[in-house]
Amino acid sequence: MSIPPQPPSSPPPYPQPGPYGQPGQPGHPGLPGQAAPYGGPQGWYAPPQKTNVPAVVAFVMSLVCAVPLVPLILGFIALSQIRKNGEKGRGLAIAAIAIHAVTLTFTAVMLVLGLSGALDDGPAPRRDTGGQVTTPGSSEVEDIRKGDCFNTDDDLAKTQEKEGTQARFSVRTVPCDQHHEGEAYAVFDLDDGPFPGTDKVAATAEEKCGGKALTDYVGNAAKLPKTLEVFFYYPQASSWTLGDRSITCFLGNPNGTSTGSARATGS
Repeated sequence: MSIPPQPPSSPPPYPQPGPYGQPGQPGHPGLPGQAAPYGGPQGWYAPPQKTNVPAVVAFVMSLVCAVPLVPLILGFIALSQIRKNGEKGRGLAIAAIAIHAVTLTFTAVMLVLGLSGALDDGPAPRRDTGGQVTTPGSSEVEDIRKGDCFNTDDDLAKTQEKEGTQARFSVRTVPCDQHHEGEAYAVFDLDDGPFPGTDKVAATAEEKCGGKALTDYVGNAAKLPKTLEVFFYYPQASSWTLGDRSITCFLGNPNGTSTGSARATGS
């Protein structure tokens, strides 16, 4: 007896949509697996970086040589803000700091040279066959000769109040018949070697410039005008390293100028 064949099975029913769509299939709006309603992947947007304002101001001020130190301070402030905020302008801040630092250094050097008289160089004085100055000129302090009369930017009155005042590097040498503030009556050279110290050099200068050195030049010192007093130039540590060993003794008028020489006839 044969077994009758099984009736054909009915096709499987279509899957009923569940509440959350199947993986890889779009589901209901607003649910996971939903395709973007307008198609295409979403992008991203970054706002443009702003340039740090203090950096710009510092750079401009450094170029126009504005108030001293302000560009320097603003430059450092800008760098700090840029590190925190991620703004642009780091190069401007660094440039401002560098430019203003160079400007300050140059100004300081020129100021020191100006105050010291190093920028006052001019033609040297002309002398006759006997060495006497006939035409005014600029001389280094260490080049002053015995018998030279000169004017200086140093304040001799203040030098009286405070010993060891830093002197200018140069003086204006003039004929002694013209108005002058100082007249050199003796010049000595110290021995080579290590710098002996300011106190020792000053004491040596005071010893050498007193007594016989003065009377050998002026004769009777008691007859000198009351306006004239004894001064001396002496080397300091900075000039000693450059080879300066000269002590220059001179008569100076702290309250004005004099004319004529204090030198005694035949001295």
